[in-house]
Amino acid sequence: MEIETELGDIEVELYPEQAPKTVAAFLSHIDSGYYKRCSFYRVLNTDNQSSDAPKAELIQGGIYKMPSAKFHPAFIPHETTQQTHILHKNGTISMARNEPGTATSEFFICIGDQPGFDYGGENNADGQGYAAFGKVVKGMDVVRKVYNSKEDNTSFEPPVMIMNIVRL
Repeated sequence: MEIETELGDIEVELYPEQAPKTVAAFLSHIDSGYYKRCSFYRVLNTDNQSSDAPKAELIQGGIYKMPSAKFHPAFIPHETTQQTHILHKNGTISMARNEPGTATSEFFICIGDQPGFDYGGENNADGQGYAAFGKVVKGMDVVRKVYNSKEDNTSFEPPVMIMNIVRL
């Protein structure tokens, strides 16, 4: 699949055999046009997190900041890294969530290795980690451009436009 942004394109390889429920849900969102004109709206870097929290580096995207979003997808069953063996390494794409099983549409891309996002990692009090389902295979330079965009307290100002996400 390809994430078409205003800063360039990001090609992502998905792993349906390892994370079938997550990949199926994500592809369903793509096919429905759900991600058309969404954005990367959040960034975590070493400078914008509280000093007592486990540090992470990522860019997060989806429709969260889009007031016109009408489609409200169902929750995706949580596929842990313990089940999938897809670890949060540099360029891994994963689903954002609150509690396990509450991921819907918001996703993030890791900048550098983020073992705290894996099953048993320190970034979730529940220890379940996030559901990784693919990785960037082309366009990490674009991911870094997005990551280095102007931000204010973890929010990109303005958000970085995603024109569309399409299957290749």
